[in-house]
Amino acid sequence: MNKEFKPAGQSLPDRIDNLLQAMGKVFMWSNVVLILLILCAVFMRYVLKFRTIEIGELQWHFYMVGFMFGLSYAVTTDSHMGMDLVKERLSKKTRLWLDSVGIIFLLLPFAALVFYQSLEFVHDSWVVNERSNNDMGLPFRWLIKSVIPVSFGLLILASFSRLLRNLTALFGKDGENAAE
Repeated sequence: MNKEFKPAGQSLPDRIDNLLQAMGKVFMWSNVVLILLILCAVFMRYVLKFRTIEIGELQWHFYMVGFMFGLSYAVTTDSHMGMDLVKERLSKKTRLWLDSVGIIFLLLPFAALVFYQSLEFVHDSWVVNERSNNDMGLPFRWLIKSVIPVSFGLLILASFSRLLRNLTALFGKDGENAAE
């Protein structure tokens, strides 16, 4: 690429990772809310002898938000579960190849399939203005279901960023193999 046309500043994977990590840090707070909801539910159930369906459903919603949006954060920070015991014995180049093959043949197809399949699922929920089946349950179930395609879209973006980073490390600038 001609240097005068190269964008200044951060690389594309860096910009993607920074965006996803900033979003991840915001959504991490859902775990604090989840803990407070659990404490509230325990207090209400065992001290006040009162049980609410709404708080139970809210717990599941906040758990889902933290987990689902945490997926893309984990990919960008490499803090997800992996084959660490196996990978630590491999060379950097082999780890990069293994990671790239896993992204291309496992992670991206799975994430794309879930993203695609969830679109109709969420659409149908929006159309009927789905709510909880419980009489005292929460309305707007379509809103929490919308987290599925959004979070998997972000996971695809995080995977793409990681793949670009791996390929850059493997092939380096101008086709040099920088990972050896």
